[in-house]
Amino acid sequence: MLNETELKRQVWHSRRGMLELDVLLGPFAAHALPLISADQQQVYVRLLSQQDPDLFTWFMGHAHSDDEELAAMVQQVKDYAQSSQIPA
Repeated sequence: MLNETELKRQVWHSRRGMLELDVLLGPFAAHALPLISADQQQVYVRLLSQQDPDLFTWFMGHAHSDDEELAAMVQQVKDYAQSSQIPA
């Protein structure tokens, strides 16, 4: 499991400077990242090491990662964002 300092670091690294990514990654890192398994946390850390254009295309559904773990983490983040939205 990531320690408190490392969790804070990952929350900071989740701020990408691209609104579409920030809206997805920021809340997930702040609220869900501390609750997922250590293995999933490491996949999230690997996800953050990817280039923003790749992340953008994966999250927008224009392409998928060839890495099954990263593709599953993208889906987990998207599912979290969908479930966290307040109904209109």
